[in-house]
Amino acid sequence: MVLDLTTRFGSDDAAAASLSELARGAVGSEILKIASEIRALTARGVAICNLTVGDFDPQLFPLPPSLLAGTKAALDAGHTNYPPSDGVLALREAVARFYERELGIKYPVESVLIQGGARPLLYGAYRTLLDPGDVAVYPVPSWNNNHYTYLSGARAVPLPVAAESNFFPTPEQIRPHLGVARLLLINSPLNPTGTVIAPEALRAIAEMVVAENARRSGTGQKGLWLVYDQVYWQLTFGSARHTTPVALCPEVAPFTIILDAASKSFAATGLRVGWGLMPPAVRQRMASVLGHVGAWAPKAEQVAVAELLDDDAALRRHHASMGAAVKQRLDLLSDGFAELQREGYPVETLAPQGAIYLAVRVALPGRTNEETRRLLLDGAGVAVVPFQAFGLMEESGWFRLSVGAVSIADIHAALPRLRKILPCSPALARTPGTPATEARTR
Repeated sequence: MVLDLTTRFGSDDAAAASLSELARGAVGSEILKIASEIRALTARGVAICNLTVGDFDPQLFPLPPSLLAGTKAALDAGHTNYPPSDGVLALREAVARFYERELGIKYPVESVLIQGGARPLLYGAYRTLLDPGDVAVYPVPSWNNNHYTYLSGARAVPLPVAAESNFFPTPEQIRPHLGVARLLLINSPLNPTGTVIAPEALRAIAEMVVAENARRSGTGQKGLWLVYDQVYWQLTFGSARHTTPVALCPEVAPFTIILDAASKSFAATGLRVGWGLMPPAVRQRMASVLGHVGAWAPKAEQVAVAELLDDDAALRRHHASMGAAVKQRLDLLSDGFAELQREGYPVETLAPQGAIYLAVRVALPGRTNEETRRLLLDGAGVAVVPFQAFGLMEESGWFRLSVGAVSIADIHAALPRLRKILPCSPALARTPGTPATEARTR
């Protein structure tokens, strides 16, 4: 006999009324909601150029062969039990060596914390550094800061940024909030725009953090922290160059947490291995907080990633191949939208700089971003994510295009469909690189 419970749960409203205030106010991921819609359309056989998901199609972007083989070998060797909650020692040591070799910054192994991707580390930074009511300052658009601010009970100070500043906050925007801020968050290369922060801007911000902490010294006021999310740093293109705040301003290291992971740089999103680097005392506390969540990375994957990080030749081969494939897709989209702009279509874009994203503006007067998104999807089979999914309230016409799960053929097929549904006006024709767009394509 089977006990059928389908009629015993009552109404959704009654269940929701009994939940915590936190749960009732939590908002699910807007990106995942859109991705679910696209999966349903694809399942019905609708041809979609899916530029929504910040993930990789394993058929297009496979794992580094040694990482796949290493994971299998680690499983065969019996690495199937709990790992240490702060990470396998061999991986923590490998991360420290990797950063010294590739980025020229030497952290002690006591500074390295391993978790199940960069996501729990970002959330862990909020919960470790902030008390309810503390101020978190971050740019919009940016990924998940609005949600983590809510979940930690912090007070959000979102700084709207635009193409003119390469979608990064300027020191002038940050300065008015320095006196009350407890946490400043920067992500470069940036999700959703794919832009890379200029070294001089990052140095200025780091120096401001140092100066503000010096001002607070001895006052009893808690310090100001900089969280620098560089999960896409191994994917930069053209003249863009990645750097870290601690390399530009070593004095900021005692107030900085760096976040990173294998997920994006190795197309290994499902392996769930991420790391953070921070002052040892902070690492110990964050490890305690996240240890109660059980956010550790699987042990076999940790063992395999440790071996990969020490294999310089394998890393070079992988990034040469993966980087070229990502850039080819970004260039196709960027060139395609630039051509549309030259012909008088109401679009603009930034040249690819980093990550797997391209920022594109589709300016249709009288339409909201959501209405434009629906037009692109229903009329051209092109699926994109509006910047509203990244905390930006302004109906700016900007969208994120992600290339990790799309083929070259899909992109070639999608561009002509856009021509058919978008209005074209010769008066709008503009050659990219003119003064109106130079700042956006640097």
